[in-house]
Amino acid sequence: MESRNHSSILEFLLLGLTGDAQLQFLNFSLFLCIYLVTVLGNLLILLAVSSDVHLQTPMYFFLSSLSINDICLSTNTIPNMLINMITQNQHITYTGCLTQVWFVLVFTGLENCLLAVMAYDHYVAICHPLRYSTIMSPSCCVLMILLSLLLSLVFGLLHTLMVLHLSFCTTVEIPHFFCELAQLIKLACSDTLINNILVYFASCVFGGLPISGIIFSYTHILSAVLRMPSSGRRYKTFSTCGSHLCVVSLFYSTILGVYISSSVTDSPEKAVVASVMYSVVPQMLNPFIYSLRNKDMKQALRKFITRFGAVLS
Repeated sequence: MESRNHSSILEFLLLGLTGDAQLQFLNFSLFLCIYLVTVLGNLLILLAVSSDVHLQTPMYFFLSSLSINDICLSTNTIPNMLINMITQNQHITYTGCLTQVWFVLVFTGLENCLLAVMAYDHYVAICHPLRYSTIMSPSCCVLMILLSLLLSLVFGLLHTLMVLHLSFCTTVEIPHFFCELAQLIKLACSDTLINNILVYFASCVFGGLPISGIIFSYTHILSAVLRMPSSGRRYKTFSTCGSHLCVVSLFYSTILGVYISSSVTDSPEKAVVASVMYSVVPQMLNPFIYSLRNKDMKQALRKFITRFGAVLS
């Protein structure tokens, strides 16, 4: 098969979710609804937190950061797919493809770090309540967000720079609705051993650190909760972590599904479905998980909707 240097490749062809024209309208409607729900749901979280003084705490500061990240991750992939469906033009430039890869890696990595930071916040609140305001100071919260962003930027830049050294075949079709790192590596005609090693190494380092932090935090939280004498207090304390545990389980189960599907099957359709699960579904469900399981958030949302309705009337 003829290969070209990366500088000779002008564009890639995104095959999308399906080649069936009859399903295009259904997919368009479905993903348009998913995107609107994701953006509106996360915007409501941001507006509720910013409008209620009782929610001006580190926990909701991190939740707002997570909502912004979810909006950015969804905006990086879904609108481009919707435009491709409308215009019937599935092509994406080489630069645009690499840019999309970088943003997906950055926002996915940042979500990973934010979940770890939120777990640490719960750990300090439950295990060190008297020192909470000192440890989780505004400057410390901002610093943790900046460090998470820096870690994510390095994670994305490292992989993207390695893709620049790959050579691709003359016909480059990506069986996906967005440019994903794993798909680009599979399509390369040059040796990808170093890229694959880097993927596993970076995943262990950049992914392992946040996961280790989450495990560390909840191990100590569980130990502290079990030492509480009152069962009612144990339930109330641990229930404050319920929303975060649900989000963590959803995010990492979908990520795990992507790795399992890519390792045990060569089916492009199954790989696309698995990628949809981590790049679309958690971002849509996160606002519902936090709003439905959090009494303070539900009250803040009611107040905001009531005030907004009063302004309109």
